[in-house]
Amino acid sequence: MMDFERLQKTSGIIGRSDAVRQVLEMITQVAPVDISVLVTGESGTGKEVVAKAIHKFSKRSQEELVTVNCGAIPEGIIESELFGHKKGAYTGAGDDRKGYFESAHKGTIFLDEIGEMPYETQVKLLRVLESGEFMRVGDSKTLRTDVRVIAATNKDLAKLVENGKFRQDLYFRLKTVTVEVPTLRNRLEDLHLLVERFALEFTRSNDIPYRGFVPEAIRMMKHHDWPGNVRELKNFVESILVLEKGERITAEMVETRLGHVRTSPTQNLPMVMNQSPEQAERELILRQLLLLRQDVEWVKSMLAGRNPMTVNESEIPVYTSEIQPEVSRVPVAQNFDDYIQSGTIGDINLKDLEKEALERTLKYFNNSRRAAAKSLGMSERTLYRKIEEYGLEPKIKRRKKNDD
Repeated sequence: MMDFERLQKTSGIIGRSDAVRQVLEMITQVAPVDISVLVTGESGTGKEVVAKAIHKFSKRSQEELVTVNCGAIPEGIIESELFGHKKGAYTGAGDDRKGYFESAHKGTIFLDEIGEMPYETQVKLLRVLESGEFMRVGDSKTLRTDVRVIAATNKDLAKLVENGKFRQDLYFRLKTVTVEVPTLRNRLEDLHLLVERFALEFTRSNDIPYRGFVPEAIRMMKHHDWPGNVRELKNFVESILVLEKGERITAEMVETRLGHVRTSPTQNLPMVMNQSPEQAERELILRQLLLLRQDVEWVKSMLAGRNPMTVNESEIPVYTSEIQPEVSRVPVAQNFDDYIQSGTIGDINLKDLEKEALERTLKYFNNSRRAAAKSLGMSERTLYRKIEEYGLEPKIKRRKKNDD
């Protein structure tokens, strides 16, 4: 059995909900078997991500995955695109040309929006599925291809069959194995994980300071319908980070950008903890370190163009073992999943995160241990011990020597 955690990390499928787990289970079952797969789901749910995961963990993973958007190809040339054409087959066909099925030989072809494929073309697709045979447009020679077909649609193919717009034999051939991708509104428990992944990727690639989303903002977002699903959420996260650059995203900001969202009166009732006290304490420490990591970006921006040693100590953000006022509004039993999870930022553990926070804070304060200790909310003695524990002393000395 494939490791779900490894599958998620390598495929980019984010979530811990039962709905996502069912999709992962289907991928592990069908990926190794050389059979056609139909991926269904609303627009924006991530059907292409699922198709890529199936290919990546299949026996054809070393070969090419060819993606074709059937809805984006004009009806008059789709057969030429899929199966190729012979020179002179039509006006403009100056040379022989391979189609997508030839290019995908030994690999996988992903036919997105299969419901948009013209009825006449469906006959030729069925032939490829059943025998691997096809002919280029304008040619009489039969060619063969060894290719796995993964199709996807956001339409009800059964209804299209009833209306005479989709071939019944092709429909039954495709639906042998079906993977249904859930809508975002049916997996809202995954929303915070998606938000943090999208936010971290976007801010890193665009060099934008990131200070996170407060729990109230996440809760408000969970009450939006998200008709565009994960794609809409990704676009929203990126746009609000651009418009509110450098700020921690609050519920008021979300409401302004997203519109008024009704909140359930039971939303703030105590929740049952599913963690041991030790796990909860670890999550609390990790949360504080992650918030520190975000606020270091604030320090970086504040010090831009200034000598760090001239910063007034009153301007240094102080962190203590107590939860900050903004965080204190979280109910005691609130699951810490409303904050950034270590799983959303790659393979990094608590010690790695603490070490990075120490390094960056010391760097931003020009290795002033007094200022760094104050910023981190610890004594200078504790800071000295941490520097020694993580082997940071040589780096500090080397940096000072270079500065001299």
